[in-house]
Amino acid sequence: MSAKFSEVLIGQLQEIRKGGLFKTERVITSAQETSISVWKSDKPVLNFCANNYLGLSNDPRLVAAVKKTVDTHGFGLSSVRFICGTQDIHIELEKKISQFHGTDDALLYASCYDANTGFFETVLTKDDAIISDKLNHASIIDGIRLCKAQRFLYDHMNMRDLEEKLKDSQHCRFRMIATDGCFSMDGDITPLADIVKLAKQYDALVFMDECHAAGFLGKTGRGTSEYHNVIGQVDVISNTLGKALGGATGGYLTGRQYIIDYLRQKSRPYLFSNSLAPPLVGASIECLNIISNDTSLRDKLAENTKRFRQGMMKVGFQCMGHPDHPICPILLKDAQVAADVADEMLKKGIY
Repeated sequence: MSAKFSEVLIGQLQEIRKGGLFKTERVITSAQETSISVWKSDKPVLNFCANNYLGLSNDPRLVAAVKKTVDTHGFGLSSVRFICGTQDIHIELEKKISQFHGTDDALLYASCYDANTGFFETVLTKDDAIISDKLNHASIIDGIRLCKAQRFLYDHMNMRDLEEKLKDSQHCRFRMIATDGCFSMDGDITPLADIVKLAKQYDALVFMDECHAAGFLGKTGRGTSEYHNVIGQVDVISNTLGKALGGATGGYLTGRQYIIDYLRQKSRPYLFSNSLAPPLVGASIECLNIISNDTSLRDKLAENTKRFRQGMMKVGFQCMGHPDHPICPILLKDAQVAADVADEMLKKGIY
């Protein structure tokens, strides 16, 4: 063992602790729901931090779909998709995803992180450019790092700066604008209609991550594209099955047919990762059936979002983010204070 190596890492861990940024895992001893049980507590607590937007993580209909699919299609496939890992339900789920988003086709991945890291390096080269919002999710950032395309960053949701970057990159073969639909730490909703307009004006492509929008944003939950009335005008959308859409794991890319066809041939995380387990696929199909035909869950979420924001501001807290988005950051302005408040809230029954 290298003494110097351990000394450096231990020192960095101490600095993280001093800064109040050390991450601890509070252990849940129940299913993921509104009210949960946690280790070393004999009382249930209210969960205010899960991405279980629609409350589907332990929905009886999804649980029943899991059990049924295990019986009909088994537990796992022990294979990647192109060898012997594609079942009829994988094709069915991809079709339902594209129908939900109003796109041509879809491609399943082990996670949305894999989808994002496997996209850019597959379709872009050193002759191309990626123009990325400065506050994009880590998976988009890592995907861009793996790609040899030229990189341009524009100020968060600043359309004037985005246009300047589009002008600066006109010498490139292809240009792709990359953005989150909704930003997970801020609750911001990207001005997608303006982005699409600029993309058309400057002959650019648009990539959008919908992990914090699909399933609940927009009148029928179709996400940021529906919210801004530009369904079908985004070239590629990535999303997770691990948040609003059931809360388990898995992700996908959906968009233009020729892009999905190319990814199916070339995207390494897709080609060399095991197929999504059948029970997950069965539950995801049921989830899309539910939210495609009934908006009651997203309607209730919208009402709860409005109620929470208004209540918090009424008693003097500073709420960040878009008023229509359920991510409602409460700004305390100090990392250690935020950590301490979280600990005290848990004592009062709020996780």
